[in-house]
Amino acid sequence: MAGGRLERVVSYAVLIIFSLAVLLPVGWLLLAATSPLANAGVDLGGIRLANFADAWVQADFGQHLINSLTICVGAVSLTSVLSILAGYGLTILRMPGSKIIFPIVLAGIMIPLEGILVPLYYNFRAVGLTSSLPGLMLAHAGLGVSFGVFWIRATLLAIPPELIESAQLDGAGRLRVLVSIVLPVVQPALVTMILLLFMWTWNDYFLAFVMINDESRMPVTVALGSFSTRYTQQLNLMAAAAVLVALPVLVLYLFFQRQFIQGVMSGALKG
Repeated sequence: MAGGRLERVVSYAVLIIFSLAVLLPVGWLLLAATSPLANAGVDLGGIRLANFADAWVQADFGQHLINSLTICVGAVSLTSVLSILAGYGLTILRMPGSKIIFPIVLAGIMIPLEGILVPLYYNFRAVGLTSSLPGLMLAHAGLGVSFGVFWIRATLLAIPPELIESAQLDGAGRLRVLVSIVLPVVQPALVTMILLLFMWTWNDYFLAFVMINDESRMPVTVALGSFSTRYTQQLNLMAAAAVLVALPVLVLYLFFQRQFIQGVMSGALKG
């Protein structure tokens, strides 16, 4: 009995320590973003919400926000469609060469971005896709499709074969099986994959920094880096800009929180 109580106390202590390690920096960032002091000193008696408006206007975040949303929606949509079709073909249809194709696709997860960035840039420049939103969309889709195929394939493997066979016996074609049987079953995992891809694409800095040279087409992460170099003496505005960049992903996660947790838990149980 005493051992169980001690274990519970230690567990709560560890959870509290890790929670504070996460929440304290976030709390400091919010206090710095609303501080009237340029050095981001804490002043609870003089909260200044106008910092967000100043950072928005001075960094032209409206245009950069549209750029990021365009890149994310395009890249995530393309990656999701390719991942679903590829996972369906490799798992349910068992297309010829599946056992050879899947390890090749999986190799894309193991190759770091730094190892392919230089040839990727020169190949895109040769066809005129650098400093363009479609080019960055294609780059993100190419980098994310390996993970997407892996994620969808792992989910599809958990579907009972009898469910697919019964639908085929009822006369359902391959497309009908995909739309009416497969997609509803994997919906939680699909939502989780979309959220992860959106978060990774939105938070990307390195790839966008190399591929985009036109300031008017920069996503918010690169724009935030440019903004921080111009306003190094105004830490409160830098903190406000960082909050603005992180806010869309946070809102998206809160909106789809239940589906995200359900998708992660279902994947853990199936694995």
